[in-house]
Amino acid sequence: MRAAFDDVIDEIKTRGFHNHRTDDHSGCMSRGILRDLRTMCEPFEHDFVKGQIREWFDFPSPGGRARKLDLVVAEPAAETARPDLTRLRLCVENKSVVTAHRNRTNRYDDLSDLVGVLHRNRPDAILVATVLIGLAENVLNVPDRVKPFVPAAKFTGRVLPRLSSGDDSLWDEFPQAISHNRPTDPERTATKFRELPARPPGRTDLVAYDYVLLVPVVIDNVHPPRVARDNDLGIDVDAEYRAMLDRICRAYTARWHL
Repeated sequence: MRAAFDDVIDEIKTRGFHNHRTDDHSGCMSRGILRDLRTMCEPFEHDFVKGQIREWFDFPSPGGRARKLDLVVAEPAAETARPDLTRLRLCVENKSVVTAHRNRTNRYDDLSDLVGVLHRNRPDAILVATVLIGLAENVLNVPDRVKPFVPAAKFTGRVLPRLSSGDDSLWDEFPQAISHNRPTDPERTATKFRELPARPPGRTDLVAYDYVLLVPVVIDNVHPPRVARDNDLGIDVDAEYRAMLDRICRAYTARWHL
């Protein structure tokens, strides 16, 4: 099946580069997961059709600090258009570690802090995290080191069409914009996120995620981006995606339809 992370790759191709400073990839991942859940999980779709639950994107986190929840599925609060987080059913949070793997700890801390906040609101809510893990050793940091220093007309007319196209002259033209990752960084990043607490389907008392999906990708903003289905991290991304959807559906059915 086509997965939500394939949608993310297509979105990057359309834009021309991965912008780690925006929530574009998060929204694309969230919409894809929601689409696939509604397609394959009958109880989940049933509650949507009845209007018993709704989806919200980029909803302010109850943890504050101007953070937002990428995808919230909950019962709507009475007479408002807002979700009732005490009746939260599913929350998906999406992260990426592509340009600089040294940021893995910050992204890990974001996810680690969030799970406790959400568990306090609704212990049996299904909590899912996804993480794109970049495998490229060199990444052209377009948002921070190219676009701000190139006149808008030149960027749009002469630089943007060459991004993610395989034009290797970009490395020579913007050497100051190259972020270097070590060969061992992807494995270290995967190991770090595997430390996130995870719980079996029946243990809603545990403060943990119901699923953590790690997705190896090759994104350097010079060559066409792709999902690294062949990778050295031991991750079968398609099998993991199907397992995640199945876990969510089983948990949803057990918690709200039995």
